[in-house]
Amino acid sequence: MSEDFSKLLHEWVFNPDTMMVRIVDGDDGRRKIQLRVDLGVLQMEMDGRPDGLRPEGCESWLEYHRRLQRKHDEAHPDSASYLLGDQDCAELWREGVQYYHRYLSFWHLQMYDLSARDTRRNLELFAFVRAHATDERHKMQFDQWRPYVIMMNTRAVATPLVKQEKYAEGLQAIDLGIDAIRDFFDEYGQGSRADESVELVSLERWREEIITHEERAAAARPKSAIRILRQKLEAAVAAEKFEEAARLRDEIRRWTDEK
Repeated sequence: MSEDFSKLLHEWVFNPDTMMVRIVDGDDGRRKIQLRVDLGVLQMEMDGRPDGLRPEGCESWLEYHRRLQRKHDEAHPDSASYLLGDQDCAELWREGVQYYHRYLSFWHLQMYDLSARDTRRNLELFAFVRAHATDERHKMQFDQWRPYVIMMNTRAVATPLVKQEKYAEGLQAIDLGIDAIRDFFDEYGQGSRADESVELVSLERWREEIITHEERAAAARPKSAIRILRQKLEAAVAAEKFEEAARLRDEIRRWTDEK
């Protein structure tokens, strides 16, 4: 088998104006995600670490360090916290970028539950680094992306709810995301600058759009219901079903009086 994959790249031509992602069947029988980038293709596993590796026998470096942290805390309950060094943070950073590519791919494939899973995972990564990194620069390297990942997680959670017209649940998820972004700025003493956040503005605009859409839909429902009832009334009269016609007239009158 040739190691040159020019044929694949020529068949799947890169378009810089759109995100190009697809799911393919792997030679191992498992589905893979492929993301077309400028100079090639990124291929990722659907589950576990995107590159399929298991560092130190664990699902990810994050899980590996979580295990070490738990063992450390059990063995030294009164000592200093478990600490992450430079190399640890470098490995965790590269791993987080892999999950970033995958949750964006899931988002564009409208696989919202999996996008929510991976964004939630990276938020857990940021929290772990904040708690255990020895260098403040490492903490900020990760945590500066928290508002963006909160926004993506919120959209991944709320979008299917809104599509199912579960507006109350969708708005609740959006409100949680908005509050989480504001909390981020408050933690860094920048609460007054929260409204400058692109991610916060995006969620707040989306929230208003949903509320407006829901209000218009609610206003339109009585009109639609009355139109359907009148059509049924005409059919009942034509079929000389006068009792049914009388019942439908009463129902139309109730709708009209309520409106």
